[in-house]
Amino acid sequence: MEYTINKLAAMAGISTRTLRYYDEINLLKPCRINASGYRIYGGKEVDILQQILFYRQLNVSLSEINAIIHSPSFNRLEALKKHLVSLKQQQLQINCLIDNVNKTILKEEGMIQMSDDKKFAGLKSKLIQENEEKYGEEIRTKYGEDTVEESNRKLMNLSKEDYQKMEQLGKQVNELLEKAVNEKEQPTGDLGQQIAKMHQEWLTFTWPQYTKEAHAGLVQMYVGDERFTAFYDTNVKGCAAFLRDCVLSYTQ
Repeated sequence: MEYTINKLAAMAGISTRTLRYYDEINLLKPCRINASGYRIYGGKEVDILQQILFYRQLNVSLSEINAIIHSPSFNRLEALKKHLVSLKQQQLQINCLIDNVNKTILKEEGMIQMSDDKKFAGLKSKLIQENEEKYGEEIRTKYGEDTVEESNRKLMNLSKEDYQKMEQLGKQVNELLEKAVNEKEQPTGDLGQQIAKMHQEWLTFTWPQYTKEAHAGLVQMYVGDERFTAFYDTNVKGCAAFLRDCVLSYTQ
């Protein structure tokens, strides 16, 4: 059976943009291009995509996946067996997270005592998991596997005090954004530049290395991706765009 790029993307639960990107990097090429110029995928390509998505779930980089699945010695059955082992390991990690959340609930209900270390470990694991589910594909494509993994490690290694500082700083940035937009401040003004600097400080809690170029690229994504925009514009419309303008001015 053959599929258009739209049908394959819908079936696999990914975007057509992702499939086009896989084509560009020679990770997954369509079996042919039809007379109308559309990418067409067959059964072989479906199997390859399944394998790619298996490895993506294990946070394997796209370059590594490319080398693995296009190697002459690649064995699909052996790869599936290894993937099953990795999934079972992930299952243990998820069960650990579920146990941590359950204990936190019991603590909040006054049923048990829970150390701060365990409490914050659970929060950080939950935050990483939520970010991966929402934005993992985009940020890994934009910044690379190694950068994202290092960022996650840095977050997990944050002390309780630093984690609280990061949370508080993020809250302050959002509050000042709403204030600035409501009061029609200029992004290039003192408040706008203060917000940009605070946003930089907030990023450095988890970013392995800060650069102005990466900062500018990130805020562009805040406006270009409706999910990021919805987060910053939850209470006041225009906050995402204002933050972008602040940071672009700040980094220039």
